Amino acid sequence: MMNGEMYKRALEIIGDLTPLRGHDCGMLCDCACCKGGEEGGMLLFPGESTELNITNTQEGQLAVCSGSCDRDKRPLACRIFPFFPDIRQKRVKAVIDSRALRLCPIAYHSKNVKFDKSFIKAVEKVGELLRQDEHCRQFMLEVIEDIELIQKFYI
Repeated sequence: MMNGEMYKRALEIIGDLTPLRGHDCGMLCDCACCKGGEEGGMLLFPGESTELNITNTQEGQLAVCSGSCDRDKRPLACRIFPFFPDIRQKRVKAVIDSRALRLCPIAYHSKNVKFDKSFIKAVEKVGELLRQDEHCRQFMLEVIEDIELIQKFYI
């Protein structure tokens, strides 16, 4: 399982970066990604913990938010949303998480959005770090398969 130091390092890499340079993108869509309800939320990475409400699902543990939280306590999936690291190649690539297409306007219109390159590089660096852990690597491979499957239906 991902150790606390690895998780802490991943959070440091992302820091205060957001998909849109200098903007909390949730301000543009009234935090659509944060209003999951019981069936919606962000999957926790293996070994990750959070102070948010947790729901257990077949896919894993979901951190569920009611629309606002302490941004410093968000799980990693929230911090890298709407991207996910694709670790299948030698070089990790940040890809739009197709699971976000129904919630996130910037994911849905990603071809027309200028994303912060520093954020994209940070997501890729997090992927490089986490794929060193066997459980995280397996988790990310399973998630990227889900992302591709969903993408086939949206695109």
